[in-house]
Amino acid sequence: MLETDPHTTGPTERTTTLDAGQAVFLRLTGCVWMMLGTGVLLVFGPTGTALLPMAVFAVIGVVAVCAMPGNHPHDALGTANIVTLLRGGLTAFVSAAILSPEQAPWIVFCVAVVAFALDGLDGFLARREGLTSVFGARFDMEVDAILAATLSLVLLTSGKGGPEVLILGFMRYGFVGASFVWPWLNGRLPDSMRRKAVCVFQIATLIFLLCPLAPAGLLMPVSLCAALMLTWSFAVDVRWLSRAPR
Repeated sequence: MLETDPHTTGPTERTTTLDAGQAVFLRLTGCVWMMLGTGVLLVFGPTGTALLPMAVFAVIGVVAVCAMPGNHPHDALGTANIVTLLRGGLTAFVSAAILSPEQAPWIVFCVAVVAFALDGLDGFLARREGLTSVFGARFDMEVDAILAATLSLVLLTSGKGGPEVLILGFMRYGFVGASFVWPWLNGRLPDSMRRKAVCVFQIATLIFLLCPLAPAGLLMPVSLCAALMLTWSFAVDVRWLSRAPR
């Protein structure tokens, strides 16, 4: 009876699949966490600096695992989500430079470049494997946001950027915070190549500013240009949401 009744079999199989996906994700998170700790200790030494990236990645992993149920309806976790998890680990590594901005600048820069370069790979893999999901898209977007925020704080503490870099790193979080005051900002936005292009330019600018060879005379003009472009893009979306039917 249990094998033929859809009211009993369906939910049981769905729950088992989700639990299995979460278990795999947790194991992978633990592996990346240990590799991250090893890398941070090798580069930054056994100091308090290591605590920040470990905490950042722990938060990324726990929040991602909690977000999986109901948002990843596939049997397999998918290579794309593994790539995004690795990007989260690389981003957490970069966060160590917030506390030690003068230490290993080239290594931090190269890790940031790899984290950024892998951004286009996870979406491609998800589509290729037929494993696109709400969870995967949101996970990718949140790692992008954490990377931007991390880079902006590294630039600020290193003295390579002023308050304008905080616009590049925290504009999205400001938008999310504003949505608690004005709930209509939670409306669904249509897909936009403009938004994607500005996001790429935003993070690329932050990484350029992080480069040890970046000319000092270009830092301020480039960061201001990127901040203005990002502000304009958010303004366009806010205007669209304000006029959308509610």
